Amino acid sequence: MKKPLLGLSMMPEADFVSAILPLLQDHSVEVLEWSFDTFFDEKEPEWLSGLLDFYSANNRLLGHGVYYSLFDARWTGRQEIWLEKLKEECKHRKYSHITEHFGFVNTENFHQGVPLPVPLHPQILQIGKDRLKRLQDAVEVPVGVENLAFSFSIEDVKEQGEFLYRLVEDIDGFLILDLHNIYCQSCNFEKDMQEIIRQYPLEKVKEIHLSGGSWQESAYGKKLIRRDTHDDRIPDEILLVLPEVLSQCPSPEYVIIERLGHTLNTEAERHIFLEDFKKVKDIIEAFDGYSDENKPGSRMTGKYSEPVEDFLLYDEQTKLTKLLFDENNVEFIKNQKFHYFKPENWDEEMINTAQQIIKKWNPY
Repeated sequence: MKKPLLGLSMMPEADFVSAILPLLQDHSVEVLEWSFDTFFDEKEPEWLSGLLDFYSANNRLLGHGVYYSLFDARWTGRQEIWLEKLKEECKHRKYSHITEHFGFVNTENFHQGVPLPVPLHPQILQIGKDRLKRLQDAVEVPVGVENLAFSFSIEDVKEQGEFLYRLVEDIDGFLILDLHNIYCQSCNFEKDMQEIIRQYPLEKVKEIHLSGGSWQESAYGKKLIRRDTHDDRIPDEILLVLPEVLSQCPSPEYVIIERLGHTLNTEAERHIFLEDFKKVKDIIEAFDGYSDENKPGSRMTGKYSEPVEDFLLYDEQTKLTKLLFDENNVEFIKNQKFHYFKPENWDEEMINTAQQIIKKWNPY
């Protein structure tokens, strides 16, 4: 029986490196996850390159994409360039697997900081499958998708597990189950975490993400909104559910802790971070382990022709992003008519949250 490897999502900031140094020195960080596309157009510091190369040489490096955007309705040169840069990165370093986020991030003139959800519609599913096949074809390793924290409605929450299963089935892909993303949905839509988790294809889970976040004041005085901001300790509720989740997933190979690098700039914050790491390590050590006979995520190739596109969906993605960016009245947004999106069913608090997220990442 094998136990999951415990690791960190690597950050390039000096504060982060200083905080994790004790863990590196005692060899507690068994695997590193690196968001490779955040440095596509930047030069890596020498120490960072050396650390990533070390984990790569030991088959302990995971790749996590941020900017590919699985559900962009148009196929553009931006995505072609992204895949070409990924191919070069995979020649330079050996990644055990490559993952991306569920949702769409980019439209023509906007670059949100977090992906926004799309509804489970046959045409949208085909776009996601097409983008995922192209990603799989670009690399020689298994490919997976991470569940999303942000949802506009309870319908988004309920259908995401099925959507993810159908998305990865053609390439025998796998899932990252981000428990803080589940925690956000649980808090924001008042659903039990385990009730949400059971809706996911747990047999496809190869990696688990853990992180903390923050609370946003309600715009309507109803409730606090939980945000996946990676800037605080792991909530106790997540640590309590982790042992059960490990036992529910047939093949959980990796557990990755995420924390933004610039949020570890005090001794107190570093102490809390190391304390969280030890708690997770203790949970994994107490776990009986898993059999790797039916590991998810073997690599499969598929033939495809022209990229799947949908110009109506593209127009709606662009329109929705602009509506949110321009801080339109929530009721005005809910009354807009779309073919794919159903804003009349969206939670007004979550529309407001999306507006704040987009403004944060697009201040001008």
